[in-house]
Amino acid sequence: MRAGIHGVVLLGTVGENTALEPQEKLEVLREMKQVAGGRIPVLTGVAEYTTALGCRFARDAEKIGVDGLMVLPAMVYKSDDRETLHHFRTVARATGLPVMVYNNPVSYNVDVSPEMFAQLADEPSLVAIKESSENVRRITDLVNIVGDRYILFGGVDDLVLESVLLGAQGWISGLVNAFPDENRALWDLATAGKWKEARELYRWYTPLLHLDTKVKLVQYIKLAMAETGLGSEMVRAPRLPIVGAERDEILGVIRRAIATRPALAAAQ
Repeated sequence: MRAGIHGVVLLGTVGENTALEPQEKLEVLREMKQVAGGRIPVLTGVAEYTTALGCRFARDAEKIGVDGLMVLPAMVYKSDDRETLHHFRTVARATGLPVMVYNNPVSYNVDVSPEMFAQLADEPSLVAIKESSENVRRITDLVNIVGDRYILFGGVDDLVLESVLLGAQGWISGLVNAFPDENRALWDLATAGKWKEARELYRWYTPLLHLDTKVKLVQYIKLAMAETGLGSEMVRAPRLPIVGAERDEILGVIRRAIATRPALAAAQ
């Protein structure tokens, strides 16, 4: 918040949603609500194994007072289009909260296509999309098919500049946890149309942003948080902290970036 982020999404992928017990997740939300103190919106991921569990968690989160939901497909089972649409509709109707649909077929094996978002357009509480298909063409396809029906967020860190250029209105980031000042600066430059300055900052940032696209993004981002003094690299099994040559490689990326951090006041 000191860096000027506009909001926070808890219990997403980096939040290890499915590794926490239900009561632990609710405690995370309660703690964040106290810290935020109404200064920024607090959203929570909804990543449950069944639609019924998703509805229950959404209702519990609403009682705590979160401002919105980021809903994922049901975990583990690869639903078809009809099942996917039913899941999002059902969870959306479980509360009165606004909902962001998180589309990440790379990680979760279910793809919500632009045509499917057109079918979901009659659900008034579905207000936003976190587009993480790693296909930046989707931003244009969504605009062409559903217009301005949804608020579009980029969800792939190393495609954010391209996403903003094509019309993304927000960015749900992973590396923001370790580099919030640089994240905010890049967003400000891009949305102000300062493309030359944005590209320069993006080129410095991109080796870090690539970490968000790897299978071990949780471990890598949390290691970056530990290196910048903004968190711990602790993860919950089956994830384990990285070791050996892999650790040396990722630390090299992080430490090179820290050593060459740009002067943000000059960049802005």
